[in-house]
Amino acid sequence: MNSQTPHTFQVDLRGLVDLLSHHLYSSPKVYLRELLQNAVDAITARRAEQPGTPATVRLHAAAGSLRVEDSGIGLTESDVHSLLATIGRSSKRGEGLEAARADFLGQFGIGLLACFVVAERIRVVSRSARTPDAPPVEWTARDDGSYTVRTLPDEARAEPGTTVYLQARAGAADWLTEERVLSLARDFGSLLPYDVRVGDTPVTELPAAWSRTYPSPAARRVALARHCHELFGFTPLDSIDLDVPLAGVRGVAHVLPQAVSPAQRAGHRVHLKGMLLTDRAEQLLPDWAFFVRCVIDTDSLRPTASRESLYEDETLAAVREALGERIREWLTSLAAGDPERLAAFLSVHHLGVKSLARHDKEMLRTMLPWLPFETTDGRLSLEEFAQRHPVVHFTRTVEEYRQVAPIASAQGVGVVNGGYTYDADLVEALPSVRPGTAVSELDADTVTAHLDAVDPAAELALAGFLSAARARLDPLGCDVVLRAFHPLTVPALHLDDRAARHEQARADAEAQADDLWSGILGSLRGSAPRARLVLNHLNPLIRRISSLADPELIGTAAEALYGQALLMAQRPLRPADSALLNRSFIGLLEWATHPGTGKDDPR
Repeated sequence: MNSQTPHTFQVDLRGLVDLLSHHLYSSPKVYLRELLQNAVDAITARRAEQPGTPATVRLHAAAGSLRVEDSGIGLTESDVHSLLATIGRSSKRGEGLEAARADFLGQFGIGLLACFVVAERIRVVSRSARTPDAPPVEWTARDDGSYTVRTLPDEARAEPGTTVYLQARAGAADWLTEERVLSLARDFGSLLPYDVRVGDTPVTELPAAWSRTYPSPAARRVALARHCHELFGFTPLDSIDLDVPLAGVRGVAHVLPQAVSPAQRAGHRVHLKGMLLTDRAEQLLPDWAFFVRCVIDTDSLRPTASRESLYEDETLAAVREALGERIREWLTSLAAGDPERLAAFLSVHHLGVKSLARHDKEMLRTMLPWLPFETTDGRLSLEEFAQRHPVVHFTRTVEEYRQVAPIASAQGVGVVNGGYTYDADLVEALPSVRPGTAVSELDADTVTAHLDAVDPAAELALAGFLSAARARLDPLGCDVVLRAFHPLTVPALHLDDRAARHEQARADAEAQADDLWSGILGSLRGSAPRARLVLNHLNPLIRRISSLADPELIGTAAEALYGQALLMAQRPLRPADSALLNRSFIGLLEWATHPGTGKDDPR
């Protein structure tokens, strides 16, 4: 058997820096977060062994360089070789630190290398608190992968802790200016539990805005609104506490003052043990809660490798459910005790609440008196509409509603427009939270049944007219019927339903297909009712047209009425419909200007 000699992986540091800067991290600014994380972790480690020791981090920026000092656990020469020069080796694996692992933020090895994104040289001077007799040690590394280690005299660093020096790489000096460093430090570290300063300027702002004591609820609301404006750039409609101790989450959700699309990805701010992890967390809340922006601090969620987003696991799923429950409770409390604020909220964000109510019967029951719907009685809640009508009719599309709304309203038939997002689902769910409510989808047959029939003798007298009109519209897949209905100003009504439109689309495709596909589409021919043009016998124009004797002129008039009914219903026109409108318009002009018009003039 041949012996196999083990080999050690070789790491190209330049390639690793390129990987970090262009693929792992979203921006060079994360270098400062990594420095803060290392400093905070070092302090946490020291306090685990020596409670009550100083907890300070100081940052000093000047002339393209940065110095970061911490009062943490420090390093010996052995630690430097093991932790700083071994990529991926975490300082939390150090002996004696196991008990404090849950309190750490980052990973010392690869985190420090992230500084090469903005620096060409990193110098670390450290003295160990665990081994106080060990001399200070200096580690200097360059972005070409080389490093040196040497011990220093005691006066180089008298107290335990670590100082990191960065020297900017070409074109990156702007990242190390005092103004930029202060801005980044405040963004990342405002909630850190230790004393962090840039020069003499404090970075931390504790307690967090949502944990402070205020003289009154109104003062707290104003303060949280100001906090929201500073973070997100808008003044919220309201702020919702997100204190969930069992999930290790503290924070606040700010309600957006304007409507947003449910498809728009939210950007929530997530702090992990005080350190900002990301300001673009998308998976923190349920999808239906797209009307809020959150800022939270957590000690239970796991970051991804880049520590710029959250790791999707069971813990995150539980936190998402718990935060969603808090928002749901807020909505319920508004419905119970603050109807004015609820109405203001729903005027902007009813879509989000409807999305929630589709899957939550309790929320639907709670919101039933408040959620607005478009109906033939005006904009009402389903509760109020159901009290007025024994049967709640609804349409599934906006086009269907526009067809029937004026006629149904005149006949006393109540209709809800279910064509908007979630509305049809909620109407269908109404009986589950309001027992005894009858819900029915409105179709062409139902509408026609509510229109008054014409006297049989009168309809028989118009048999020739109806026959000519039906012959002209038959190729369009449309029947012609005569009814009497209000309002009188409507001469004709175009009615169809989804089945009729599906059959018409199939017929159009069959007419345009080759022999093979025509045969296949023909075999799919259904028995669905066709669209119908309902002529209003009470309308004066229809009465005059029905007295025409010329079949060609009757056909032209029928086409014009058909086209006008389509336009009134705001239906999209097929090419055949557009051609019909043009043809009927030209035909009526020719008839009106023809010398012999008087013979057939119904006037």
